[in-house]
Amino acid sequence: MPTTAATDTVALPPRKAHKREWAPRLWEGCDLFTWLRLLKDNGYAVQPPYWYIAAIVSANSVTNTVLRWCLNAAHGNRVRETKLEPPIFVIGHWRTGTTLLHELLIRDTRFGFPDMQDCFNPQHALLTNQLFKRYASWLLPDKRPMDNMPFGWERPQEDEFALALLGLPTTYTDFAFPDREPKDRGALDLSGLTPKQLARWKRVFVRFLQEVTVRIGGKRLVLKSPPHTARVPVLLDVFPDAKFVHIVRDPRAVFPSTVNLWKTLARGHGLQRPTFPGLEEKVLREFRVIYDRLDEARPLFKPGQFAELRYEDLVREPVAALEQVYTTLEIGGYEAVRPKIEEYQRQNANYERNKFTLTDAQQALIAERWGDVIRRYGYE
Repeated sequence: MPTTAATDTVALPPRKAHKREWAPRLWEGCDLFTWLRLLKDNGYAVQPPYWYIAAIVSANSVTNTVLRWCLNAAHGNRVRETKLEPPIFVIGHWRTGTTLLHELLIRDTRFGFPDMQDCFNPQHALLTNQLFKRYASWLLPDKRPMDNMPFGWERPQEDEFALALLGLPTTYTDFAFPDREPKDRGALDLSGLTPKQLARWKRVFVRFLQEVTVRIGGKRLVLKSPPHTARVPVLLDVFPDAKFVHIVRDPRAVFPSTVNLWKTLARGHGLQRPTFPGLEEKVLREFRVIYDRLDEARPLFKPGQFAELRYEDLVREPVAALEQVYTTLEIGGYEAVRPKIEEYQRQNANYERNKFTLTDAQQALIAERWGDVIRRYGYE
């Protein structure tokens, strides 16, 4: 069948040789109650080859629960009293360049961010952050498996992983049991949550951000999480003065790269041997949820609160693209940041990008389901 190339063009530092591919499973950061609920919701359907992983997660979950109690005892009052600056949210569909944009924005030393330890060990990161960074680097591979992005406890990470491990509804639990029906269909835009569940979501989210803010010394947070693109009204309810920068990319490049992302996560963190039933339909459906909810939320933004850019423009001219973001969001101080953006651009000049292909049938399906987004952002 004829195919058309689609390039996964995330600009990243030059590749290094892989030491190994193994990494801990995400679920090792759960507490006991979240882990038991995840198992129950999925019928305890851990396949025999993964029983040893379930045993490791079970043991870790007990330790994580105890460490959470220790953290609350040691830092609970300090965390609760911590005031949050209105965050800057980097939003956009998966594989649109949100990681690149996040990396560029945090060149500005006025900002802080959740790192890998915060997001993968949220039960106790405030207690153990330095311990893991000093002695546990061997637990992680050098690169992310889906795109060769540098990996490490100190690297910026998306907070949705932390929210999943803290027991909140999320589409990310789909890849724990990838061959079962998704349990949290309404979690992407939070539309499936009851008022009580939504109130808990807000409370746990704010608590997580307070703990990160304590660690980074009170700096303003820059947060990157694709699901937040579909949650703007809720985020504005919690942070009325937050700022948002949305990045978009050619949907014909986004589709195969997102399919590859979910396959990689299911293979690396699943508790079943995945066969990926309905995966392409999941990608098609969630793309619509994200862009439809963002469009509905646009009237809620005040002047200076929302900026938008195309991934292709950011890759081609990152210095100019970031300057426009700073101007639109009325952040100020870009001249001090400009040299760091220029240095990042030089360091990434020779990055070799991943490549995918689309069949004619996939191209036609994307045009049918996502055609309005393709036209709206000039990707015809």
